[in-house]
Amino acid sequence: MTSITTPPLRLLMLTVALATALSACNRDREPAAPEPAPPGTAAIITPADAAAPMEFESKTPWADVRLTLPVGIKPQTDLHARLYAEEVRRLRQFTEGAQGELTEAGADTDRPKYEKTITITVAAETGKLLSLKRVDFDYSGGAHPNTLTDGLLWDKALKRRVGVADLFGKGADLTVLDQALCSAINTAKRARVPDGASVTLGGKDFSCPRAADTPFVLTAGDTAGKAAGLTFLIGPYQVGPYVEGAYEIAIPAATFRSLLAVAYASEFGGRLVKAGDVTPAALPMAQSARN
Repeated sequence: MTSITTPPLRLLMLTVALATALSACNRDREPAAPEPAPPGTAAIITPADAAAPMEFESKTPWADVRLTLPVGIKPQTDLHARLYAEEVRRLRQFTEGAQGELTEAGADTDRPKYEKTITITVAAETGKLLSLKRVDFDYSGGAHPNTLTDGLLWDKALKRRVGVADLFGKGADLTVLDQALCSAINTAKRARVPDGASVTLGGKDFSCPRAADTPFVLTAGDTAGKAAGLTFLIGPYQVGPYVEGAYEIAIPAATFRSLLAVAYASEFGGRLVKAGDVTPAALPMAQSARN
């Protein structure tokens, strides 16, 4: 008859202690860190990235650059993070370009450093849409700086940018809007430069821009939460010589209401406080260029 012997007490206690220690080690062990992304891989925007700053500024021996974002963009975290990343990347590329141009062999060492300032503001906001205006001041060593304006329209619920094809619908005939814009431009030109030449759609030297090809922003009116029209942003050289300056032309929604896509037609209402030339006083350059 084979007898079964009990292991010595000391051995048993040692076995239990060893098992407990191994278990504790496994619990305390942190998960392996993820492998770094391959070089050149685009960064993924996460919710944490949405807490992007409202400003960016950099000063180097070659360029001064600055970005300012509006407080009104904060609730749109996806747009905020994306826009901040895009604009900062542009400013850094501008600084790199300035360094290359100002330090190249034979460059004039007395040349002033470059400057670029991007200021984004809220133009108007409706229940569905947020309209932003982008003003880009750029000095890159030429005879004078340039200021260009652009617009960005954002669908707050769908979290995406809205273009002309979305706002008006595919296949919409914008001829009426083109003509209204051209007429308003000529009225503004006559007021600013009485002896200046008029422009037409398809003109040779200078011509009226097509609405579908022109940056714009929503324009508020006398009804809260509604857009009463669109303001088209027309840069220098587009409809006249540089000294004539830029134009911002507001067109009332009544002109194009029937052309709007069903999804956005209800975002428009009320009347514009002012139609036609609504260019800020700081933008026209004709008077300052003559003085």
